Amino acid sequence: MKKVIVFGLILFLSILTACSKDQYASSENGEWEPQQPIELVAPAGAGGGWDTTARSVSQVMEEEGIVDEDMGVVNKPGGGGAVGWAYIDGKQGNPHHLFIGSPPLIFIPLNGQSQIGYEDFTPLANMIADYAAFAVREDAKWDDLNELFDDMKEDPQDITVVGTSSPGSMDHMQFVKIAKEAGVDITKIKYVSSQDGGALTQVLNGNADVFSTGVAETVEQVRAGKIKVLGITAEERLEGDVLSEFATAKEQGIDATFTNWRGFFGPKDMDEGQVKYYEQAFKEVSDSEAFNEIREKYGWDEMYMTSEEYKEYLHEQNEELNVLLEEMGLAE
Repeated sequence: MKKVIVFGLILFLSILTACSKDQYASSENGEWEPQQPIELVAPAGAGGGWDTTARSVSQVMEEEGIVDEDMGVVNKPGGGGAVGWAYIDGKQGNPHHLFIGSPPLIFIPLNGQSQIGYEDFTPLANMIADYAAFAVREDAKWDDLNELFDDMKEDPQDITVVGTSSPGSMDHMQFVKIAKEAGVDITKIKYVSSQDGGALTQVLNGNADVFSTGVAETVEQVRAGKIKVLGITAEERLEGDVLSEFATAKEQGIDATFTNWRGFFGPKDMDEGQVKYYEQAFKEVSDSEAFNEIREKYGWDEMYMTSEEYKEYLHEQNEELNVLLEEMGLAE
């Protein structure tokens, strides 16, 4: 009897999912438009990179009239992004639920902290390239990355690196990638995770030495004279007030970069018309003067990719980042 009930429940859910998918499917000529408000999930708390990017895109979408339906941003923090991903994974068949992703969507599954990864979703469009910054207290003895890494080569564990992501995720691994190229024994780097937002405080009060973070998160503290940025992971110096003062790792002789790409994903198996609609909408945002001003404000570079381009890029990133995690002994 129990088997019959279970089978019936599975059959019911399958029919329900199929009906939902058909309900929102593209027309026979391949056209599709949203039929209800669009939910845009930032899988972290307010104020971070995911949240800021999602709200910026939503703002431009609505103010420029790119979408007719409302586009609201919802924060679903937890698990380094995994809580938000699981939520969208449960929305298969409904293309009105999207989320913003970046390298943790690759790191977290690779290091075993989530069973859900980028292959479980439909890549729609990448929007920007952000970069890492490595900052220390204003009165720290190091003035550039080479001075820091020289000390780390002698005793990596004498220097504490702090970030807001979990070990084996972005703030940790962006530092590891640059340190490796500089000749540091990356298996001995002392990294601590401060996911409650206290990473900067730890550096300022002397409990940690180096803050691994995003470029935009350092500007106000540099302007206030509390920290100094030893280097960033962009290919070239960024433009803008304060940002232009930050030297790249490459100009310091360390031939490595790290790109914090950010883009948008939908549930798995979205049809061609749905993908095309969002591709075009995100392209309009990317090309707009309003979004260009936002990019300049935060030091982001334009990095638009179509769904197919994004899919290929994600596969390449997955292979590259897996190698780095394996070297650290953090890959599952």
